[in-house]
Amino acid sequence: MTPQPNPQAGAAVKAADRAHVFHSWSAQDLIDPLAVAGAEGSYFWDYDGRRYLDFTSGLVFTNVGYQHPKIVAAIQEQAAKMTTFAPAFAVEARSEAARLIAERTPGDLDKIFFTNGGADAVEHAVRMARLHTGRPKVLSAYRSYHGGTQQAINLTGDPRRWASDGAAAGVVHFWAPFLYRSRFYAQTEEQETARALEHLETTIAFEGPATVAAIVLETIPGTAGIMVPPAGYLAGVRELCDKYGIVFVLDEVMAGFGRTGEWFAADLFGVVPDLMTFAKGVNSGYVPLGGVAIGQKIAETFGKRPYPGGLTYSGHPLACAAAVATLTVMAEEGVVENAKRLGAEVVGPALAALAERHPSVGEVRGVGMFWALDLVRNRETREPLVPYNAAGEANAAMAAFGAAAKEHGLWPFVNMNRTHVVPPCNVSEAELKEGFAALDAALSVADEFAVA
Repeated sequence: MTPQPNPQAGAAVKAADRAHVFHSWSAQDLIDPLAVAGAEGSYFWDYDGRRYLDFTSGLVFTNVGYQHPKIVAAIQEQAAKMTTFAPAFAVEARSEAARLIAERTPGDLDKIFFTNGGADAVEHAVRMARLHTGRPKVLSAYRSYHGGTQQAINLTGDPRRWASDGAAAGVVHFWAPFLYRSRFYAQTEEQETARALEHLETTIAFEGPATVAAIVLETIPGTAGIMVPPAGYLAGVRELCDKYGIVFVLDEVMAGFGRTGEWFAADLFGVVPDLMTFAKGVNSGYVPLGGVAIGQKIAETFGKRPYPGGLTYSGHPLACAAAVATLTVMAEEGVVENAKRLGAEVVGPALAALAERHPSVGEVRGVGMFWALDLVRNRETREPLVPYNAAGEANAAMAAFGAAAKEHGLWPFVNMNRTHVVPPCNVSEAELKEGFAALDAALSVADEFAVA
């Protein structure tokens, strides 16, 4: 689709937004949101007709890109057939979405509880774990994000938690492995795995194993930096959970549904959790939908005992129809395989080549369509390009990098000292190369703040 400039319409959209829309995670008077006129595939455009290649997939949810015609048609068809219906009934779109999701989840995660998104999926997973075990505490990692609702934000291990953390949510944080910035003075992945597991087991011991209901981990942390866990770590967490009777919850809200080149990131590690949360890519974000995939033991807990939780829009027919269409499209069009192949053959090598040329790139890490560039001032010391949680002038280097990317037609995912490369999973090789050219130019701006 060719963008058609219409600045007057754009000005009206912007004016209404600034007058009435209250934006997430923002100081309302300090933001200047782009007015978006349309989107298709891997691109979106503004009312001036400027087109951007979207290396963010929205918020890492448009796994099959914008406006896929088969998913749009499925939503339209469902709207004509049954727009909505209460969750207590068996509805075709809901049943079929649950079946297709359960077919793809690892192990015995065969029961699906639908939510409206990822944060409330995490809320319900924690509730299930506490009721199943009768224990109060939940352990989660620093360098993590689990959502903006009350329990989910307290589980989160980044600064967005601070304003809402009343220290009464029963959450204990620990350090997960991350060799590039190791908290365990490790020199190898093997050391990092062993020391991180020893640290976690010590945390469990000092908190009291009989008080810990669940350990909640992003299979691969997303917003916090796309840090692929080293070999053996998740299997080791699974063993600790089995040893102490703790529920193992994997958060696949961002990493799931093809993002890593597998249906779920857990498949990369051969690990089956007790509960797994999902959202985003389940229907490419076309209609809000999330959920919890539940293993047999926890499902049996609520076989004769009512589960005390629910949502008015649980399994909403429009959202579920979009999920059915998305999962069907992904299977028919080889979307998961595309993410895996291009991640290994194109993205990984291209980002490694960029790192060779740019002193601001400290580390490249990722898999599939799930990558991060860790930007630094000094490769030797690994000092981040901007300080932790930087804002204003302290964040000037990353702001300049982001502005340069947009000038070259690339919309980047920027968080702290990183830029993430997370395009749609059905992105083409030509689109990737276009994006890398823009990224190359933007990194030259970041280099001006780094030690050559």
